[in-house]
Amino acid sequence: MENKTIRVGIIGVDVNRGWASMAHIPALQSLPQFKITALSSRTKEKATAAGEKFGIEHTFDNDHDLVTSREIDLVVITVKVPYHKELVTAALHAGKKVYCEWPLGNGLEEAVMLDELAREKNIYAVTGLQTQSIPAINYIRDLIKEGYVGEVLSTSMIASGGFAEVDQANAYTMDQKNGASMLSIVLGATVHAVCYCLGEFKELTAVTATQRKNIVIADTGTSIPVTIADQISISGIMENEVIAAIHFRAGASRGTNFLWEINGTEGNLQITADGGHIGFYPVTIKGGKGTDKVMAELPVPEEYNWVNDEAPKGPAFHVAQHYTRVAKDIHEGTKLCSTFEDAVVRHRMINAIETAAASGTKQSYLVF
Repeated sequence: MENKTIRVGIIGVDVNRGWASMAHIPALQSLPQFKITALSSRTKEKATAAGEKFGIEHTFDNDHDLVTSREIDLVVITVKVPYHKELVTAALHAGKKVYCEWPLGNGLEEAVMLDELAREKNIYAVTGLQTQSIPAINYIRDLIKEGYVGEVLSTSMIASGGFAEVDQANAYTMDQKNGASMLSIVLGATVHAVCYCLGEFKELTAVTATQRKNIVIADTGTSIPVTIADQISISGIMENEVIAAIHFRAGASRGTNFLWEINGTEGNLQITADGGHIGFYPVTIKGGKGTDKVMAELPVPEEYNWVNDEAPKGPAFHVAQHYTRVAKDIHEGTKLCSTFEDAVVRHRMINAIETAAASGTKQSYLVF
C-alpha cells in the first residue's frame, strides 16, 4: 500500500464516555498517518452528537453501513467483548483491515475463529494489546537483550487489578461469561508486556479465587454478584528457563499497587507504577548491575517515543504509540503491532491459567 492517509471508521463511540472517546479518537487525531472518516453508535442521535463533537464527517446508527463504506480502510472495534466476534467477522467479510480492542474474542474459541478468518482472507488484523508499544516496555526489552541483567534468572510481579467497584456500564465485567474479567483484560494486557520482554511460559500452575462475592455499582449504589476471579496467582517456567511468580488482586492497595522485578546474573531491574494495568499509569524503571550497590532510576530515552508533540497524555498516549506501528505495518509491510495471531497466544495463556486453577495441574499453551 502506498504511503497515504489511512481512513478509519470506529464502531462504538459515545460522546460522553467509553474507550473510543477517551483513547482512540484523541490518539488517531494526533497522528498525521490517519484520518477518522466515520463512526457508528447505537442511535442516530448518539452518532450525530459524537460526529459533531469530534469533527467526523460520516456517522451511522448501524454497523453494516460503516463496515461497507468506501470511505474506510481500517475498521476499529471498541465495543464490549461479547460483540467482538460479530463485528470483526462483518468487517473481515467486507474486506476491511481491522483493529479490535483486547480481548479479541469472548474466550479462546472465538479468538481462534477470528484469527483463522483473517488468515483465510489475507487481511491485516491487529488487536489493542498496546502494552507492547509502551516506551518503557520497549526500553526494558532492549535492556534485557543488550545484557543489562546478564542471563535472566527469575521475574516476579505483584499488582492491583482494580475492580473494587464499577459503574453500570462496566458491570458486565463482573460476570465470567462475558469474557472481560480482571484475568482477561488487566492481567492479560500486563502479562503480555512481560512475555514481550522475556518470552512465553513453557509451563505454569495457577490458583484463582473470588474473595469478594458481591460488588457495588458506583452510580446506582446497588450490589451485584461477582463470578470472576479477583485473586490470581501464577507460577511457572518461562522460555530460557526463567522462573516466574505473578499475583494480581482486585481493588487497590495502600501499599504496593505494581511492582515487577527482573533478576539476572549481572544485574536487576525494578519497574513500578500506581496500578496493575500498566497501559494506564506512568512507569518508573530502576536498575543496578555490576558493582552498583543500589538501584538508580533509568529514564526512558526519547527514541522510544514514536509519536509527535501533539500526542495526548495518559492512556491515549500508548494507544497513539500502538497506532504508529499499525501505520508502519500497513505502509511498509512490517509486523510490529500485536496481530490476531498474537492475541490467540495470549488467549491460550489465559485458558491455561483457568485450566490450571480448575484442575490443579501444570499447563502449557505453546504450540510448536
